[in-house]
Formats: sequence, structure tokens, C-alpha cells
Amino acid sequence: MFGKKINITTEIVNGVCPVCQQDSLLVSIVKNAFRCTMCGYDLEQRVNGKISYIPALQKGDKVEFHGPEKIQ
Repeated sequence: MFGKKINITTEIVNGVCPVCQQDSLLVSIVKNAFRCTMCGYDLEQRVNGKISYIPALQKGDKVEFHGPEKIQ
């Protein structure tokens, strides 16, 4: 599992977060998904003539976080 090489590409861009309305750094470790460094909200990048960042979740969406599985 850990013997293989892992290739992670990060991207950091300047932008205005649509949630907190602040100029901030938006950080991405997966394609087209960014996190605002000011409020921590997850955003999705959309390209339609211009680059826009929109909230990745809709109001009422349920989010589940799973930690790393315990290896015995």
C-alpha cells in the first residue's frame, strides 16, 4: 500500500471567496476543488468564459468525514 509512489499536485490561487466575500488564497490538492484559507469553505472551480468559484455544497447537504482506517 505505501510502497508505491504517490503523485500529489497542489495549486494555490488568489480569488474572492463567494461565501465569506474576502480576498483570499484558494488551495487545491484535487482538480477543480479548492478550499478558502479564510473561512475553510470548499469551493468548486467552474470555467465558462471566466473562472468562477462556487460553493461545492448546497444548503442542507450532509457531509461525512472519514479518518484513515486503522491498520493492524
